Amino acid sequence: MQFSSPSRRRPPARPAERALATLGTLALVTSAALTGLTPGVSSASSHREAPLTAGDPKADNTDLYAFTSPDNHDMVTLVANWIPFEEPNGGPNFYPFANDARYHIKVDGDGDGKPDTTYTWAFTDHIRDSANQFLYNTGVVNSLNDTTLNFRQTYSLTVTDSTGNTRTLLKDAPAAPSKVGKASMPDYAALRKEAVVQLPGGGQTYAGQASDPFFLDLRIFDLLYGGNLSETGHNTLAGYNVNTIAIEVPKKSVALKGDATRNPVIGVWATTDRQGAVVTAAGGKGGENAAPQDGKGTSGQGASGQLTSGQGAPDKGAEPGWHQVSRLGNPLVNEVVVPLKYKDAFNTLSPYEDHTVTPVVNKVKDPILPMVVQSIYGIPAPPTPRNDLVEIFLTGICKACGPIKADLNSQLLNADVNKSAFVPAEELRLNMSVPVSAKPNRLGVLGNDLQGFPNGRRLNDDVVDIELQALEGAAQTGKIVPALAAGDGVDSPYRQPGATFPYVALPNTAAVNQADSLHPDGGVGAGFGGTAGGGFPVVPVTAVGGGALLACAGLLALRRRRAGQV
Repeated sequence: MQFSSPSRRRPPARPAERALATLGTLALVTSAALTGLTPGVSSASSHREAPLTAGDPKADNTDLYAFTSPDNHDMVTLVANWIPFEEPNGGPNFYPFANDARYHIKVDGDGDGKPDTTYTWAFTDHIRDSANQFLYNTGVVNSLNDTTLNFRQTYSLTVTDSTGNTRTLLKDAPAAPSKVGKASMPDYAALRKEAVVQLPGGGQTYAGQASDPFFLDLRIFDLLYGGNLSETGHNTLAGYNVNTIAIEVPKKSVALKGDATRNPVIGVWATTDRQGAVVTAAGGKGGENAAPQDGKGTSGQGASGQLTSGQGAPDKGAEPGWHQVSRLGNPLVNEVVVPLKYKDAFNTLSPYEDHTVTPVVNKVKDPILPMVVQSIYGIPAPPTPRNDLVEIFLTGICKACGPIKADLNSQLLNADVNKSAFVPAEELRLNMSVPVSAKPNRLGVLGNDLQGFPNGRRLNDDVVDIELQALEGAAQTGKIVPALAAGDGVDSPYRQPGATFPYVALPNTAAVNQADSLHPDGGVGAGFGGTAGGGFPVVPVTAVGGGALLACAGLLALRRRRAGQV
């Protein structure tokens, strides 16, 4: 595998999408408000679906990460998060995974937009005393097997290959509970350790709560950070938790033909399926983007390439009666690239269909968001068509793929790929052969760090700032736009990732409306550059009233990525 020199002439690709994403949120909020969108209801699961509504948070993918394990370079780690905006003090029920859903992480090794490897987690609830107790726990919990843990979950894990053959990797594996608090769970790290389960054939997996690793300032809604970048530097997500599913496997397990040396590039996405759930258009029925109510759909495109149905052809190995209701590859694609009219339907598609959907392809080639930046900041929008964004979003980066002249992370670079079967598809692509960076740069490829976003995504990659630059043409010019060099002023997660699997930080316990004045562990803040207990650097944030945070939460539904995904 040859890589072009990491010069500034070839900044990241994929970044554009998040910039598209971040800045695009403003357009989405405005557009949705003007059109008066209302939630639709699915025919089977009371599933609420609309661009600004997250009525099914347990099915809601928030972020996806893929990276070579920093402490074991023969392994690759895939992390997917669900249930955004988990207030730590959200008792008495807290935040279990859905027991009527299927959570998937899918890997495409040959670039045909279809999964060659699908990992599936299915959860089961266990309540020790449902008749006489309402509490999540009835005393101190020191072990997942303690009788004081009144509510717990286990899961099965299966893996399905490209032919549809499925085998079970785990049964009745323990999930880590929500972190109730210090009095109830004085050593959550020990509980997490119990919930890290070894896999047959090598590798490990984890399901449980974590501090939300995503970071940004969502005052973007106020004329893109106040119209003069004065409203930046506050991590809106500080203190929130998410539910994490992570898996670490040998690279050969997901590489094409089991050979990660000849075929190091993979494409990854996560999905949620619900049994009988059917996504409908806004208003609940009908419309061009409505999925058929009986769940029997065809391809997600019409004769003219319009996205007309929410029911694409299922992947091999999919269970009858289960339907995809959420999808996530690269961050925030559905919110800002896919037009509002098609968002719900896009969530049901498989990546192999993406390149056939005219509304999506058109908005990649001619995005409106650079014009928003131009109108507010006077920064000229790059000329169209944006073939650099087509490369970033749909093909991966390679010299033969588009104007970004670098061989980095397209499956076309795999030695054993059938190039005639390759299709442009929206996936988070990772070249597993790129060495782990000794000194990771938060700007990833844009910061001359080829192991970072958009070559996969690490937990510390600043995808907002990266994509903001790419949106403004940095991938073509090789130059950072000086006026936007500071980005949103939030440069790292609220809690720093750990050094070992599952890498995500331990969940928070402080109330969110206290999170910006307290350490993640609940102590008095150390100020800028301080550290929390356990050595985690603290990212300073400014106090925000609880009412403001709650008001923000409505808009933050947008951050639930892919507005129509729930």
